[in-house]
Amino acid sequence: MRRLNLIIIATSALLSSSLFAGPPEYKQVVPPPTPVLYGTGFYGAIDLGANVYQDRGGNRTLTDDNPNSPFFGDSLEVDPKNDVGFFGGIKLGYVFGTGVIRPTVEGDFFYNGFRGGGNFTLRDSFGDVLAQRNATTWINTGAFMGNFILRFAPGNQKFQPYVGAGVGVYYAESAGVEVQDPVTGMVPINTGGGRNHADLAWQIIAGADYYWTPKFSTFIEYKFLEYTSTQIDTNQSRVLGQQLVGAGLRFHF
Repeated sequence: MRRLNLIIIATSALLSSSLFAGPPEYKQVVPPPTPVLYGTGFYGAIDLGANVYQDRGGNRTLTDDNPNSPFFGDSLEVDPKNDVGFFGGIKLGYVFGTGVIRPTVEGDFFYNGFRGGGNFTLRDSFGDVLAQRNATTWINTGAFMGNFILRFAPGNQKFQPYVGAGVGVYYAESAGVEVQDPVTGMVPINTGGGRNHADLAWQIIAGADYYWTPKFSTFIEYKFLEYTSTQIDTNQSRVLGQQLVGAGLRFHF
């Protein structure tokens, strides 16, 4: 009987001590921080820069070979100008994914202006110089391009180089060029004025962004831009290759 009483007392003591001890302690696990992602989703951008070179072709000689023309045998030597111009525009695009390689689609819309014209030398049928002119005209163009770009976001993603290509259309207009014979006062060469043209264009792009915040970056960009003129001369397709270098600001929504 005494042994039974001792067992009961010991069991009661253990139960009472466990009740006063409270619930068991659990160690709280802190969740890992959410990674910061730079340059994802929709964006808009503004950029501007210089059209540093446009290959308008080499020297050409045009000769009047119509025997019924009063200028039969006269020739015009044309040395095209390739002056520096200006461009500026906007971009709208979307970056897919959050990995190291991020495909991107982009609309690229910009004004592109540069000086045209050239140095002209008019000669008669004997090769004597009749006139020399340094003609200049300003060419205004608007380009509407769709680009596919591969962006690279290594490391902390702040520095993101990219390469891509695009295709689209352009619209261009310019003033005409006139060359006058100083002897007769007649105009054997007159290209007319207010000419305009729309056609296909394509470009190759390379650049790099630096992201100051996850939503804002500054960037530099190089473009090799080519304007075609397939509709002007049905016997020969002509192109105008240009090299553009610029910088801009990019904002992600």
